[in-house]
Amino acid sequence: MNTNKYKIGVIGLGPVGLMLAHYFRKAGCEVVLCGRSKNQTDLIKSEGVHLAGIRDERSQFEVVCSTVKEMMRTNVDIIICSVKAYQIESILHDINLYNKNYRLMIVAAQNGIGIADKYSFLFDLSRIFRFVINFAGNMNAPNVVNTTFIIPPNYIASVDDTRSDVAAWLAEALSSVELDTSVVDSFEITKEVWHKTILNASLSPLCAISKLTMREAMTIPDTNEIIERMIMEAVEVAKAEDIQFEKNFIKICLRYLKKAGNHFPSLAVDLMNEKQTEIEFINGQIVGYGRKHYIRTPLNLTFTNMIRAITDKNLGRNTASL
Repeated sequence: MNTNKYKIGVIGLGPVGLMLAHYFRKAGCEVVLCGRSKNQTDLIKSEGVHLAGIRDERSQFEVVCSTVKEMMRTNVDIIICSVKAYQIESILHDINLYNKNYRLMIVAAQNGIGIADKYSFLFDLSRIFRFVINFAGNMNAPNVVNTTFIIPPNYIASVDDTRSDVAAWLAEALSSVELDTSVVDSFEITKEVWHKTILNASLSPLCAISKLTMREAMTIPDTNEIIERMIMEAVEVAKAEDIQFEKNFIKICLRYLKKAGNHFPSLAVDLMNEKQTEIEFINGQIVGYGRKHYIRTPLNLTFTNMIRAITDKNLGRNTASL
């Protein structure tokens, strides 16, 4: 493949952004990084990116930006946006201010349902791609990701199926360096988005409230039962949205979750650090679609409202202390 066909920009330098940047760079692609922390961007410029954990790899980057404006000046062709879902509007505002390339394409690399819709306010559907990630890690340092699990494949799609060639280019680049990624159509990616959201919804808020790691939560019978029942609620809602899963889907989800690492999911980390969370795009979406179809989702509603209440208290306390 021609790895220089497109220049890639990565906005959001958490575990997902840094891992994707590393693997695209390893594949031979030209990659520009963009993060808001000057400490982090300076460290990456001087020391590069280090993946530790189950894979031990390093990469260097020639261009590391600390603002979207700076990144847009490099004339990237594809932006991979891996910021938190609640930060998307802010990023789109910045891109809109400085975007002079009206062929610019964007890859939504966030967890949650309804993410692609947020990008459609700025980008034509033909220039939006949805990425479903099946790997995870946590930050050991601003430029070091502890990779905790990789369960292939990842999935990518053109959201209106018009640019499957670009989706295939992105998937081939990642797959060539052992980050297996499959190209699917717009209908299949919707199913995979629901699948991944159900997995996150069943475990992330429980870990946040209980302060159990994912592995710990999956080894305790009492929490395991809660997780299974949350999955059951979400599957019923998905069926009402005409999302059809395979036979034994609930057992498949539980088997997948048992492979989770001994660390906290990002939603739990955000809550513990008294930051805003992505609960609205995960459990909140399941609750919302449940209401649409008059389906009760008591466990998802409970965790959504508890996370909201704790977050509101945290943000209020932080604001008062400034």
